[in-house]
Amino acid sequence: MPHLLITDDEQATRELIAEIAVEEGYTVAQAGDIRQARIQIERHKPDVLLLDMTLPDGNGIELWKRLALDDCQVVFITGHSSADSAIEALRCGAVDYLTKPISLRRLKTILADLKTAAPAAKRPAAEPGKDAFSRIVGSSPAIQLFCAYVEKVAPTQATVLLVGESGTGKELAAEAIHLSSTRRDQPFMAVNCGAISPNLIESELFGHEKGSFTGADRQHKGYFEKAHGGTLFLDEITEMSMEMQVRLLRVLETGRFMRVGAHEEIVTDVRVVAATNRNPEQAVAKGTLREDLYHRLSVFPLVLPPLRERENDILLIADHFLQALNKEYGTTKRFAEEARQAMVSYAWPGNVRELRNYVYRSYILADDVIEGNFNSFSLESHSTGWGSEITVPVGVPLADANRQLILATLKQCGGVKKAAAEMLGISLKTLYNRLEEYDAHTDVDESSSSVR
Repeated sequence: MPHLLITDDEQATRELIAEIAVEEGYTVAQAGDIRQARIQIERHKPDVLLLDMTLPDGNGIELWKRLALDDCQVVFITGHSSADSAIEALRCGAVDYLTKPISLRRLKTILADLKTAAPAAKRPAAEPGKDAFSRIVGSSPAIQLFCAYVEKVAPTQATVLLVGESGTGKELAAEAIHLSSTRRDQPFMAVNCGAISPNLIESELFGHEKGSFTGADRQHKGYFEKAHGGTLFLDEITEMSMEMQVRLLRVLETGRFMRVGAHEEIVTDVRVVAATNRNPEQAVAKGTLREDLYHRLSVFPLVLPPLRERENDILLIADHFLQALNKEYGTTKRFAEEARQAMVSYAWPGNVRELRNYVYRSYILADDVIEGNFNSFSLESHSTGWGSEITVPVGVPLADANRQLILATLKQCGGVKKAAAEMLGISLKTLYNRLEEYDAHTDVDESSSSVR
């Protein structure tokens, strides 16, 4: 099944094209600007690219020239219908171009033609597991063991529950499971349950019929329908309402669902990989995760190791990010030994995501050598004087105000309890007692108190 990336700054245009493309047999990803397009291309190289010539953060044609995507066919979209724009598009290797407002008939014709000619439709199926772990960098025992478990569970149809701190790479792990499975040639779709409005999540997951609610001006297919035959990654599963958890459980048990406003069930063949950055058993105890759904999702639970448990991988990952930036911008920047030592000694409470941001920020600031004097933790050392504030309404009980202050201070200190206790002017024992009262001691890493 060929993969299509739609890059256009108009959301309505993207969604309309996406619905038509899915009906034409494509898997689809969307991007609203160049930055998002690069992210989507890194996740899944497209066979066909629909690319707006003018984007908020740059020129679509210049992006296409820099990408150098082999075996990818591009169709440019332009808001200015002219011979010059058409010639410019074709000179850049476009197979066709579309003008706004887009003709749906012409769009369907182009997509049908490209599907027939798309390299993805002609390539033999990839070998199981091939390149599945190409984006998971590391050689530490912790990450090697994790990858070994992924290789074991991927060929099965078991649902997987990924548990790990924010920034540990849960979506990459879910994608590795998909690419190592027999579903690797079918859609992989990721949904952040915490980022979707509670009023919309039912429609997003299961779809809706035209006229089923105000604003539903056409039929909409949900993720369970779009991901048919493939893998659906549900991130932040504990942020889903209890009512939606009941519906999700039923789909997992029966393989059937109904669109909002529909009366007939739809059969779906989707493998679900769920994820949470919380302790799932504690979430069950707190009532934010149904116990029956927890057991249904955790047929095969996997815990992603935090970066502090992958000490040998820190420099490998940092070098990986830096090499990618050097390649993209044609530079040869490198880390000074001081910076390398500092990275290894830091706790990285934000895990791989924080390390990636540090490398990017340091790359921007450096000329040729990335020194150790401007990094994420040197900024943090000055943060106590920046006057971070929390707002407590008048009349809030003192105990609640204390709770907000303690947890906010702990967060600002990156989870380091000793530093938070010193900032608050209380003993470390008192801080531990307070956290136990708040039942928050599992939300902040225990081992980080030994750092510094």
